[in-house]
Amino acid sequence: MSDFGVYVHVPFCAHRCDYCAFATYADRDHVMADYVDAVRTEIAARRPDMPEATSVFFGGGTPSRLEATDLLAILAEIPRASGAEVTVECNPEDASLERLVAYREGGVTRMSFGIQSTRPAVLADLGRRHGTGAHVEVAQAVTAAGFTTWNMDLIIGSRAESLSDVAQTLEDLLDLEHPPPHISCYALTAEPATPLGRDRSRHPDEDATADAYDLVGATLEAAGYSWEEISNWARPGHECRHNHLYWDQGDYEGFGSAAHSHRGGHRYWNVRTPERYVAALREGRSPRAGEEFLDEATRTFEHDSLALRTTTGVAVEAFDSLEEIAHLIEVNEGRVRLARGGRLLANQVIVHLGGQP
Repeated sequence: MSDFGVYVHVPFCAHRCDYCAFATYADRDHVMADYVDAVRTEIAARRPDMPEATSVFFGGGTPSRLEATDLLAILAEIPRASGAEVTVECNPEDASLERLVAYREGGVTRMSFGIQSTRPAVLADLGRRHGTGAHVEVAQAVTAAGFTTWNMDLIIGSRAESLSDVAQTLEDLLDLEHPPPHISCYALTAEPATPLGRDRSRHPDEDATADAYDLVGATLEAAGYSWEEISNWARPGHECRHNHLYWDQGDYEGFGSAAHSHRGGHRYWNVRTPERYVAALREGRSPRAGEEFLDEATRTFEHDSLALRTTTGVAVEAFDSLEEIAHLIEVNEGRVRLARGGRLLANQVIVHLGGQP
């Protein structure tokens, strides 16, 4: 059976971070109950044409803003294959043992926590509300709840963060009694429409971010984590199956406002705001906002662009020339992979792929 994914978008947040450009809202909690009903209705309508999911991912926004019972009611509507991976993103401040136990008993198999940093000045600059000891509390709670596979997210690039701050955050995570078996690390991006994007004095320094990234990669790989993709490292057996579905250009259905889907080169997406989404489902209309059909050249280019971000790499023959990017790549057994120093410069490598649409 081919892998098939389901993504559920939960657009609610307690607070909107300065750097966030996602379709999320901190003032729409009054829509939650109707939103849960609408998502369940959308899943039921599309269920006859869906294979059983091998992975399910609740993202956002903040899925843990929903009551556990509501999130699990959505999960119950999704047909799943035996052994399916089910991931829920969770804010550290929401990670009570009671909530995590409810998730585990309701079929969730994997958790992902937005720790971002353990340093107070960095958390303040990022607008995060959890305390510097949250990583300890989260690790204790998720382990006590019975989860064996889980993730902590980090963000590098804040102007308030020094290289020693990055090193200390990594040490704090790796020194836990139960360190996270999967760690993601994303470079902070100054998106134009965000408060961070509008304040040029807070824009990340590219050289400092590159140094931080090199430190993250070297530290995690020395600690037994394998690099999977530009922003992801995992201990053996703890890779995120749902992430790999995206990286492999697989098929998935997205539910909820702003959710995207992909089936065999057909890409489609829902209306962006939760109010419009709820209204469409309530009135018996499709919430779809748009669609596109990818031709073979575009699919091939996107496949190679995604593969280049991972350890899979791309066949040498896919490139017009390697001379200008030799310092950013490694070539082994006929495949091109990004060197650690080239991972944050992936776009400079991608433009050398042949056959661009």
